[in-house]
Amino acid sequence: MRAVVFAGSRSVRLDDVREPALVDPTDALVRPSLCGICGTDLHLIGGDFPGVEPGLVLGHEFVGSVVEVGSAVQHVRPGERVFASDFVACGACRWCDRGDHWECAQRAFFGTGAAFGPPLSGAQAELVRVPFADVALMRVPAACSDESAILLADNLPTGWVAIERSGLAPGEVLAVIGGGAVGQLASMCAQAAGAGIVVVVEPSAERRRFAEAHGALAAAPEDAERLIRELTDGDGADVVVEAVGRDAALTSALQLVRRRGRIVSVGAHAAERWELPLAKCFADEISFSFAIGDAIRVRRTLLALLGTRALDPSDVVGARVSFEGAPGAYAELAALRAMKVVIDPRKP
Repeated sequence: MRAVVFAGSRSVRLDDVREPALVDPTDALVRPSLCGICGTDLHLIGGDFPGVEPGLVLGHEFVGSVVEVGSAVQHVRPGERVFASDFVACGACRWCDRGDHWECAQRAFFGTGAAFGPPLSGAQAELVRVPFADVALMRVPAACSDESAILLADNLPTGWVAIERSGLAPGEVLAVIGGGAVGQLASMCAQAAGAGIVVVVEPSAERRRFAEAHGALAAAPEDAERLIRELTDGDGADVVVEAVGRDAALTSALQLVRRRGRIVSVGAHAAERWELPLAKCFADEISFSFAIGDAIRVRRTLLALLGTRALDPSDVVGARVSFEGAPGAYAELAALRAMKVVIDPRKP
């Protein structure tokens, strides 16, 4: 079958790989109708995480049709249209019972090699094996588009969890550092949750225009502090969401947040260390937290919001490409010339 694989040194290629098969009774096989390319994929091919070897099938976002299920699968059936969480978990351990699925000892993250646990082949392929299918998969409502459903795998849950973790109160001022798909969706989630003002901080003028068209204010990084101080009588933002995954973005968050403010990082960080200005954080009583999106826990809430049109995430999807167009799409995303691109395996 065809799949997009890591080719080494920041590159990908389309290749023929072996089709997956059911391994465990809890497995399912899904044929994607759309596969997503995520900012985390750019981190992976850029060498930011260990355990990523050439030949790895990439991708952790997909929506499609169930082809086959194992004997123990009870809640999904062949022919049903489903979306998947970006990682799998057992659904039965104490961590899963708490809703902390990312901490499950049997967690496996599609298409990321050994970076975050046992390797699990990725979703940018014509067929995907899904362990713990009853936990990882969910049926897509008929009214939900493929573009919206695929964002429920990772990007939208990550944006939602950022706002949830921040404890955002109605009317508060929130800044989002990074105007990629996750940052834009965090902005939309904050607005749905009652934020007073949302400012998206982003170097790309096109992405700033997108943020403004979707209810936020926007600023280039060099203008962000001035704008936020003006909006808050000099205080700074109540909440800053860091959605880039770089040390410099965390440093910027400290410049934008008010005293006793909260910073939530949902960027995919690979650096082992970052120099925290400890005295400032102590004196200003800054709260820091890190969060990873958990579609398994929040997908029903998000589907309800989509159903009432309180959220419409599909606008962040800017283009559909064929498998042959995937390498070019990776390059466009890396150059900030695109925000969210999906692969349509059926596209010629």
